[in-house]
Amino acid sequence: MKIRVSFAVTILTLLSQSSFATVYNPPIKLHDSVVAEYPNEIAVTRAEKNETLLDVARRFSLGQMEIIRLNQDLDRWLIKKDQIITLPNKRVLPDSPHIGITLNIAEYRMYYYSTDGKIYSFAHGVGRQDWNTPLGKTTIQKKVKDPVWRPPESIRREHAANGDPLPEVVPAGIHNPLGAYALYLNLPGDYRIHGTDIDKIFGIGMQITHGCVRMYPEDIDQLYHLVSEGTPVYIVKQPIKVGWLDNVLYIESHPDLEGEETTVEQRLASALALIQKANNYELPEFNQMALKEALEKQTGNPTEIYERTVSPEEAEVNEAILAVPKASIVEPAVKTIASSTNTKVAPKRQTASKVTEKSKVVVTKKTIVPTKAKVVTVVKPIGKLASKPVSSGYHKP
Repeated sequence: MKIRVSFAVTILTLLSQSSFATVYNPPIKLHDSVVAEYPNEIAVTRAEKNETLLDVARRFSLGQMEIIRLNQDLDRWLIKKDQIITLPNKRVLPDSPHIGITLNIAEYRMYYYSTDGKIYSFAHGVGRQDWNTPLGKTTIQKKVKDPVWRPPESIRREHAANGDPLPEVVPAGIHNPLGAYALYLNLPGDYRIHGTDIDKIFGIGMQITHGCVRMYPEDIDQLYHLVSEGTPVYIVKQPIKVGWLDNVLYIESHPDLEGEETTVEQRLASALALIQKANNYELPEFNQMALKEALEKQTGNPTEIYERTVSPEEAEVNEAILAVPKASIVEPAVKTIASSTNTKVAPKRQTASKVTEKSKVVVTKKTIVPTKAKVVTVVKPIGKLASKPVSSGYHKP
């Protein structure tokens, strides 16, 4: 029996504020389906002031339920200064074609597979229990900047009953629920992937819409400029995902959506079927305790449950594959920027051997790179964008 054992030394990556969508390089091995920003590391951040988990989620473009599940021991409404918050690092890709967009409503997250091979991941909100987001394959029918919203009669009746009447037409602007950009899906019912207004900014990553897919303003801005009309869109519901990364098998488990309830036995049966499928339809001798914990806690964090033995021949082939240069892989780059009173340097991720109180660092086995007062060492790690479209995400007159 081969069981994956966790590292004895915890490796942490302490991250500063980021407004970038997460961008992953594709797995190097053909049949791997787990992506990671920082292999063998745990991503965390430290609160610089008293705040909420929702504030942290907003800074890192994460969904509300996503960050709550990852930090089940923390009070979502009271994060104290200097408290450490866990952030996502690895993700199991949904079981869908790796082209266009995949929306996995079970994890409130979408994946865009770009033509250059990179994988963009965005948080999003989905339809409420009584306004389900439809499943299946569709395409982006049209793209609209500064969309005007014409609420259907059913939604107007609902708002009127709640004492919040809606006009027949909501013009573009900061209070338009569609935000600044909308991608219309080729589905009956006028479903869209769209932004949000300033009144519902903390609803991302929740089951809160009337069936549409709602994104952060800067995320829909970026996605809008990445995709074209006709892009395929796969809408799936996969609360349990299983995948390989470097001969290690991972399982990722998410809670049921509102209005749904699966038993422990049902989740276990689904997990075992996925494990068997991923392992050439043979059930390996995996870590049963790790699987049980993943299915019970449902943190959404990929959990290692098995490591397969690789023959010397397979190891030699794998080494040859890893030695082949990948033009699409983002290489790490380090540069030094002199700071001045007129220049603002965006916070970046750094590496160090221990966490200090006055600097944002990374706990790894690497050399200390502290943040200095006059000179800032900026590290662009693998998987982060060098730049992105800049926009407030809202309509500008």
